[in-house]
Formats: sequence, C-alpha cells, structure tokens
Amino acid sequence: MSTYLLVHGAWHSGECWERVVPLLASAGHRVFAPSLTGYGDTSHLLGPEVGLDTHVDDVVDLIVEEDLTEVVLVGHSYAGLVISSAANQVPDRIARLVYLDAMVPEDGESAADVLPLTQDLIDLAVRSDSGWRVPPLPEMPPPSGLFGVTDPADVAWLRTMLSDQPVRCLQQPVRLDNPAVNTIPRTHIHCAVGKPEGFARRPVPATQPNGTPAQVWELATGHDCMVTMSVELTELLLKLG
Repeated sequence: MSTYLLVHGAWHSGECWERVVPLLASAGHRVFAPSLTGYGDTSHLLGPEVGLDTHVDDVVDLIVEEDLTEVVLVGHSYAGLVISSAANQVPDRIARLVYLDAMVPEDGESAADVLPLTQDLIDLAVRSDSGWRVPPLPEMPPPSGLFGVTDPADVAWLRTMLSDQPVRCLQQPVRLDNPAVNTIPRTHIHCAVGKPEGFARRPVPATQPNGTPAQVWELATGHDCMVTMSVELTELLLKLG
C-alpha cells in the first residue's frame, strides 16, 4: 500500500480529484485530497493574509498529524510550488514528488519567476478594488476551454468549485534550502493539449536533482487532467506507488 497526497492547484478545491481518489483507493492505496485554506470546505477562510506559506503549512501539518511516510506527493499547477516547499520541510516523509502540469521552482522563486505571465495577474489584483483577489482564468474556445475542460457538464461541475486566489500565493517565494530535498525522485506529467498562449512550460532538465535521468510523461488532454482523463492519470500514478 502506498500513500498518495493530491494537492490541487490555484482556484480549485480538493473536490477536483473526485474521479481519481476512488480509483487509487480501489487499488489498495491510502489517498488524501485536501482543500487548501480558502477553498472548498475552508472557503470562509479566504482572505488577503492567505499565501503560499499558508498552503505549505496545510500540507506539512496534514503529513505530520496523520504521521504519513513514503508519501507520493502530487502537485497540480500552482501546487508545484506548494509540494516543493512542503518537501523541503519534511523530506524524510516523501517518497516521490509528482509535478502534474505544474510549476517547478528553484529555491527563492515565486510563481511569477516560474511563469512570468503570472505577474500580470498579480498587477491586476493589486490594482483591483479588493487589492488581493485573483479571479479564475476565463473559459476559452476549445481546446483550451476552462482549464482544459471542454465538456459542458464537466465545465459546469468545475465552476462549482472555483474561487478567487489570494495574491500572496503568487508572491511568496518557495524554500528549497534543505539539501535532503534534492534526493527525492521526481516525476513530471505534462498535459499536451490546449495550452493557452503565454503559458510556456520550462524545459525539464535531463538529469534530476538526485542525479538520475528525468522522468517525463505526457497525457493527450488539457490542464485539468484529473477531470478529463482520470483513468489514464490514475494509471500513471499507480506506476509510482
């Protein structure tokens, strides 16, 4: 039995993993898919003080409180930043980092460093009436759709879980200053369809920080692959357990 901890990206909630969790569980594994502070069942806590550090604490606290070890830690999109800093704090508890169509940072980088287009979202939020709210990206024509989701029923379901993101999530830097974090194997899963203009992905270096060859897989679908290709995504994750 493996332990999977699935961390959702910006604007989403843990509900986005609803189609993946039972598939992993039915294969005999332990699965956690929490909603980060400000989303889902904690949406009432959304505020300008919530940032990347808040979400890192969410993940670390869960790992420690549940005494999780040998964790396959999966971060989707923005959560690539979250799982990186979380692993930096508890590297001995992490078996593998999985960057699922995710931001992959270096030490000290923020979302805007990893994905420069993010700075436009930060600027808009700071100039807005709230001064801190970053609304979800708009739906676009297929194949981009709403975070890569184009089926009308799935789009409607996805909309029920989306909420604004605090700008601090995009401003605070990742911490990767613990040498032990570099020993953790990494897997990168890229969604290959419908990437909007400006969302250029950093190339994955041929060699991982631990010295082994990079492991990069692709899914022929849009960004929210846990919605559009839940079975195929699960099959990839099961290879890592």
